[in-house]
Amino acid sequence: MTKEKKPSRQQVYTLVVQIGRKEGDGLPKKATGAALVIYASGIDEAEAVRETVAILKQADTAPLDVTGYGTLQERLSEGHEISDEERVLMQRALDENAVIVAQMEPFYGTFQTEEAE
Repeated sequence: MTKEKKPSRQQVYTLVVQIGRKEGDGLPKKATGAALVIYASGIDEAEAVRETVAILKQADTAPLDVTGYGTLQERLSEGHEISDEERVLMQRALDENAVIVAQMEPFYGTFQTEEAE
């Protein structure tokens, strides 16, 4: 008797993660941080976020903020245009139960601070 494989409850979520600087983070020398577009699998978005943050910390980055944009179906229902390349990466994240960094955009510049007069 062979067991039937249960359908996976995993879904892929699109996340944008802002990271700060940390020694050994691999960002360009003059960058002040970066934004990462990530496709992460999870039972729900909270799990996808937890897994993503844990993996980014293991990779010596400093995650500061995570914004979720939902699943493929949610994004399509909101009118987002999703390229074939994005769909391939999303499917890979689902197939491998993985966190895929699809894009990294470094930030440059300084933060303005207000000084007391």
